[in-house]
Amino acid sequence: MTGGTGATGAVSGEWDGEQVRFGEDGGLLTYGGYLRLEQLLSAQHLESVPPAHDELLFITIHQVYELWFQQLLHEAETARDVMLAAGPGSPGGPDRVWWAQHLLARMHVVERLLVQQVDVLETMTPQDFLQFRQTLAPASGFQSVQFRELEFVSGAKDPSFVRRFRGLTDAERGRLARRLAEPTLWEAFLQVMAGRGLPVGDDEEVTSSLRRVAHDRSAYAEVWALAEGLLQHDELAAAWRSRHVVMVERMIGSRTGTGGSSGAGYLRSRLDLRYYPLLWELRSVL
Repeated sequence: MTGGTGATGAVSGEWDGEQVRFGEDGGLLTYGGYLRLEQLLSAQHLESVPPAHDELLFITIHQVYELWFQQLLHEAETARDVMLAAGPGSPGGPDRVWWAQHLLARMHVVERLLVQQVDVLETMTPQDFLQFRQTLAPASGFQSVQFRELEFVSGAKDPSFVRRFRGLTDAERGRLARRLAEPTLWEAFLQVMAGRGLPVGDDEEVTSSLRRVAHDRSAYAEVWALAEGLLQHDELAAAWRSRHVVMVERMIGSRTGTGGSSGAGYLRSRLDLRYYPLLWELRSVL
């Protein structure tokens, strides 16, 4: 390979007989600049003294979780709004329901990644974690605002979490309050059903309508696909909670959490949470 840098700063050269250029002539945007890599890669501040080797892994894993939570919220919001627009009296709504299905499918892929990330965290031994665990207090995963936002948007709204949060900023408290006031994915799904002429006045009507959808998928293909997409979202969230609690038990046993919670005991109390119980109960009445 031969090459050099032209007057514009673009790198060019010859590779296996072909002329190749790396970068746009006169371009001001770079890969690192676009991704804000200087800020991103300087955001991992170890608290342990001397630095514990595995603390960087611990911080990186949880920062990546927060990035994925942000993406999941982005997709869930849009999927919800698309479904709301498909409700009764909304112009042109049903034609875009396919997009909500697409975004739910993307969420499923991300949620599988969340479960798989636990494998990376478990390459850290309990002994290695104990080298820096005491420096984390009173911080706790319980304080992840985005995770709680995702639960609220999905349908599991619980105002008591806002009261129990410690150290919330005004902006974070405002975000949680907004999520509590906003429609959920489930409420948006009911709008899709209503837009297709399916009764959704109470749980009994919803279940009856879901049975009709399940037994006439040719007429209600999009509604059934959305129902299955929501159920998959619910199932993957449950899979993450289950995988998470086992990891915590493997790492700290029955110790209390760094934020003062009951640790694995609290996490186990959340294993039975279901975002869409009517979709699960439908299986028993088909």
